This record gives sequence, structure tokens and C-alpha cells, in this order.
Amino acid sequence: MDILSFIIMAIIAMVIGTVADKVSPVGMPGSWAGAMFAGFLGAWLGPLLFGAWGPVIAGFALIPALLGAVIVVIVMGFIAKLFR
Repeated sequence: MDILSFIIMAIIAMVIGTVADKVSPVGMPGSWAGAMFAGFLGAWLGPLLFGAWGPVIAGFALIPALLGAVIVVIVMGFIAKLFR
């Protein structure tokens, strides 16, 4: 993987994480880094739970990745609330 591919993947992960943060009932801690983490983790978790379907950009199946990222944001948001 070259550096350009990684940068594109990071941008897509950040967009997925940001959208998931906006649609979830709890907020993701960590601003842009938290959004990127949720996007990458959601892109891994979503296809495992829901299968890889829908449009694919930069190796991410967008709809399952978004659903997975919403799950990650909700879980991480509740964990962050426990430690506040």
C-alpha cells in the first residue's frame, strides 16, 4: 500500500466516523482522532456483522462500515460516560 492509498483510506474513515458520530445518540470522544478510530473500527466490524455489500470506496463497504461505526460510537460514548 502506498502513502496516497493510506491517506485516502484515512479520509474515508474520518468521514464515516464523523457521520456515525452525528447520527448516534451519544457522542464519540476524541474529536477527529476518535472519528477516524471509529471509522476504521467500523469498517472492520461492519462487514463482519452485516456482510460486505453496497458501494465500496477505498476498500470500505460504505453502508456496513457506517453501521459498524455507529455501533463503535455508541459503545465508546457509553464507556466514556462511565469514566467521567
